Amino acid sequence: KNVKQNMRDNISLFSLGIGFDVDYDFLKRLSNENRGMARGVYGNQETSSQLKKFYNQVSTPLLRNVQFNYPHLSVSDVTQNSFHNYFGGSEIVVAGKYNPDKLEQLQSIITATSANTELVLETLAQMDDLEDFLSKDKHADPDFTRKLWAYLTINQLLAERSLAPTAAAKRKITKTILQMSLEHHIVTPLTAMVIENEAGDERMLADSPPQDHSCCSGALYYGSKVGPSSVPSWVNPSPTPMIPMPVLGAQVLEATPPPHVMRVENDPHFIIYLPKNEKNICFNIDSEPGKILNLVSDPESGILVNGQLIGAKKPKNEKLSTYFGTLGFYFQSEDVKIEISTKTITLSRRSRVSVLSWSDTAHVINQRVLVSVKKEQTVTITVDKDMSFSVLLHRVWKKHPVNVDFLGIYIPPTNKFSPKAHGLIGQFMHEPKVRIFDERPGKVPEKPEASMEVKGHTLTVTRGLQKDYRTDRVFGTEVSCWFVHNSGKGFIDGHYKDYFVPQLYSFLKRP
Repeated sequence: KNVKQNMRDNISLFSLGIGFDVDYDFLKRLSNENRGMARGVYGNQETSSQLKKFYNQVSTPLLRNVQFNYPHLSVSDVTQNSFHNYFGGSEIVVAGKYNPDKLEQLQSIITATSANTELVLETLAQMDDLEDFLSKDKHADPDFTRKLWAYLTINQLLAERSLAPTAAAKRKITKTILQMSLEHHIVTPLTAMVIENEAGDERMLADSPPQDHSCCSGALYYGSKVGPSSVPSWVNPSPTPMIPMPVLGAQVLEATPPPHVMRVENDPHFIIYLPKNEKNICFNIDSEPGKILNLVSDPESGILVNGQLIGAKKPKNEKLSTYFGTLGFYFQSEDVKIEISTKTITLSRRSRVSVLSWSDTAHVINQRVLVSVKKEQTVTITVDKDMSFSVLLHRVWKKHPVNVDFLGIYIPPTNKFSPKAHGLIGQFMHEPKVRIFDERPGKVPEKPEASMEVKGHTLTVTRGLQKDYRTDRVFGTEVSCWFVHNSGKGFIDGHYKDYFVPQLYSFLKRP
């Protein structure tokens, strides 16, 4: 009682009982009441190996306050769905009952807390997916799910029995355990199994030791690891340990980035790759801090990408450079909004909001939208296999007299937008006819000029170099492109001011 009163809610108590004369039931109760677990260490085995095994089990806490939530009345008899801790290398299994006549899909919302991040994971699973999966294996037990639920429930009852405040409560729990053990044929510390040979003349009694030193609070471990069926097939496991999501892994960027994407970097430089022409066309947008530019507006697909400009700390050569300081993504069919700034990544769906930090590597899936954060480097947004967007974080020295942190965005031309897609980048998802001719020396020897025919205009363009920061985030990789002057006039539809929108999640209004 004194221990419980003096323990803070965010601290877990782990107990070790060394030897055979330890009151293990007391240690187990003490730990269970204080969000931990107890282990026995025995002298007839290698002590160091036992201690190392226990340490490895609890030395990497990834999450705390893990909650599995389900819609009201959708499920019943759910096993433990609230867990104080989640450790690296462990797993959490939750089971329950549902009415197949009333429920075809099961929605779940999992919330958890890492070191400095609140996480939310939403899943939607077809109820017959597990049965279909098991039916494909001729060795699979058709009653596997029911037995798993019984196993978890009995383990949970055993933990509750050790914490029962009165003898009457303990007897009641014991009776329930016995009934379930017999019904589901599960051996427990309170039951035994009789093994009989074929002739029936020999019997052997298999029972549990007086103290169940292997049981752990909440029954977090069962069999081999099982991947959650609600994780989409397009989420690829990462080759390195990821923090903090326990059920998801995804590479934030491909090992070798796709060579051609449409991208926006500093001041903001737009680089448009035209696959049919095999050419890069680039232009700048010279605008004011605070303005919001539409990059992609696809009302038919319900996809929106906008960017808000920030300014440098002061002008350089009488010109104030501007950058993207905030990017907004809206996926209308999923009702998911993602706001990425140089400080945080905020995901919103209806009234539920979760905030991620650039200081963590994290993965969150919301409906069909996967958001992967690579610490202090990139955010990758993936929608099924059809869409992907990469956002790069550019950090500068905090005391730099001019420069500020900013964002770059990369959009591959393989993204499947509708024919109605528009915006400063979106309009080029459907490549215009471009002809570059009459290449000639420019005013600067290393920057030749040429004429470009596009959209009924003949423009003078200049050959130059821009930076691609995907493979080298510090110095960038030089990319050759034809530069369109006057904020892309003639190459983009209309004037660049036509792409201003009032809010971060406003679709572009077209005449």
